[in-house]
Amino acid sequence: MKLDTILDKVELGSLALPEFQRGYVWNREQVRNLFSSLYRRNPVGSLLVWETAVGMAKIKGDNQMIGGDNIKLLLDGQQRITSAYGVIRGKAPAFFDGRAQAFTGLCFHVDEEKFEFYQPTKMDQDPLWVDVSKFMEYGLAEHIPTMTDLDVDRMPGRISRLNALARIRDIDIYIEEITGPSRSTQEVVDIFNVVNSGGTRLSQGDLTLAKICAGWPDARNALKGHLGRWSDKGYAFKPEWLLRCLNTVLTGKANFRSLENKGPTAIQEGLARAAKAVDHSLNLIAGRLGLDHDQVLLGRYAIPVMARYFDRNGSASSQESDKLLFWYLQAAMWGRYSGSTVTTMDQDLDAMKQDRLDDLLKQMQLWHGRLRVLPNDFEAWSLGARFYPILYLLTRMGRTMDWCKPIPLKIGLLGEGSSLEVHHIFPKAQLYKRGYSRAEVNSLANFCFLTADCNKRISDRLPEEYFPRVEEKNRGTLASQWIPKDKHLWRIENYRDFLAARRNLLATEANTRLAELLHGETRWMKDGAPESQMRPVVGGITSEEERRELEALNAWTAEQGLSSGELSFDFSDPKTGQQVAVFDLAWPGGIQDGLTDPVAVLLNEGDELIHFANDAGYRYFTSTNAFKQYVESDILKRDEITEDDGSPASPN
Repeated sequence: MKLDTILDKVELGSLALPEFQRGYVWNREQVRNLFSSLYRRNPVGSLLVWETAVGMAKIKGDNQMIGGDNIKLLLDGQQRITSAYGVIRGKAPAFFDGRAQAFTGLCFHVDEEKFEFYQPTKMDQDPLWVDVSKFMEYGLAEHIPTMTDLDVDRMPGRISRLNALARIRDIDIYIEEITGPSRSTQEVVDIFNVVNSGGTRLSQGDLTLAKICAGWPDARNALKGHLGRWSDKGYAFKPEWLLRCLNTVLTGKANFRSLENKGPTAIQEGLARAAKAVDHSLNLIAGRLGLDHDQVLLGRYAIPVMARYFDRNGSASSQESDKLLFWYLQAAMWGRYSGSTVTTMDQDLDAMKQDRLDDLLKQMQLWHGRLRVLPNDFEAWSLGARFYPILYLLTRMGRTMDWCKPIPLKIGLLGEGSSLEVHHIFPKAQLYKRGYSRAEVNSLANFCFLTADCNKRISDRLPEEYFPRVEEKNRGTLASQWIPKDKHLWRIENYRDFLAARRNLLATEANTRLAELLHGETRWMKDGAPESQMRPVVGGITSEEERRELEALNAWTAEQGLSSGELSFDFSDPKTGQQVAVFDLAWPGGIQDGLTDPVAVLLNEGDELIHFANDAGYRYFTSTNAFKQYVESDILKRDEITEDDGSPASPN
């Protein structure tokens, strides 16, 4: 079938996209290579479509069906047909779900016969650069007059090349069809998964969601609705995480294979139950522990296990809920799910089969050994350390006071300047001036939380200067932030002794709060088996300014239609769960999941972390500008491309 006829069918809605298909993921290089292959008449692969009765499967977009009983659904070829439609018709098709910039502004050089995306300084003054979409709409008559002032002898060749460009629409594309009334949607989804397994890598979550959508077409939108609702509350979760919650609630298992025998009604009801259980879990984590936004929410893969418990025990007492929160914190602090998530989750779900939380805690004790916090747990540094959220938790759970106003730093502070900020107790500049290392300067024991207004007022003054005034104005305020009473430790020359003393106070407070959650069952906090020697954790965000820069970079990436990275990415030992490094901002699956290498942005980091990231197979960048240039040139392909090999585009 001619390409133009295929695009007509897309326009009319008689060739559509099934709802279970993922969105558009191609980048500009892939679009450019597709049109180079089409122009040179290189093979671009066949299409696979499913002919089925109207109403048998839900389609993407707002297509209006033309007359007839059947419709053809595109299974393999979405990326190619979407790109061809976007460039040739100058707009996205009705079923489009992705980043239109990938096919917007494709240009063709009439003499050099190459395709590049629009660059104003290079193309505006050169009539030999032709906008492909405009050319397909207006034809030769619109473009030849602009070239008449050029070499007349070369005009026949140019007209011939423009005609070859126009005839792209006449290229025949082979279409293979799956037909017959016996073909079920589930069977077609399985075919789709097999066909696409050689192209863009699909995760287990993608495949599972595709199968779910076969029976429940609105499933993807339902997941997006819940994820959007939590996002509005400050929590960022991915679809695969919510599917895992659905899986544990509905089956008591972590592996997605356990969902295969569940019908659409069970899945729909299970998602509603899972969302309700997650709501309950998040409300407890925020209200009881104070972990009220994404930056301090640790241990998110423990939440599917919590959801299973709350779904089965909706009337759990406050003591039972607190005990489960105790387990949640243990799982989060020690990285229970940093290794093989599915295997570990299945172990915990199996231990909780009889809904006995004691069995779950026994499993934790056997795995980690001790369930107490030690002072050296607070030796970590940076805002990405696991015990940074614990410091925030202690601030929210206790009677921690601001140092400028006699107010507790509880949830829901109102008014300008009342939001909480990280404060370096000993100012960074003063410590660096005296030769302290970056890890020492940004030690967790040198962090506290203050209102934004107070943080600004204290600025870079030394504790020996401002501590006496704080204590004189509001006695007990310093102690509420676990500041050692010994005034000698307030002097900068005794900084290391201050850190050691405050780590002791923080560990004592942490164990007090953990014990509160056990309501007298302190046997769980007795020292267990000795743990292996702790390794120093390298890397991490060290200031609010650095965090804001990374958040802005993440937002910029999302504006380009690409996935956001993970702030303070926890790189852990898969066997022990111990945190060994923190990457400031990371895409462990690549900017385009499965298509590009793992990427990390490492700001103001030392050689040790850079070597570590390199050895771990990450492509790393030490500035936001360098990362943006990488995205612009390698992902979005906006920089000039000097050579085109004409290779055919990859399948789909």
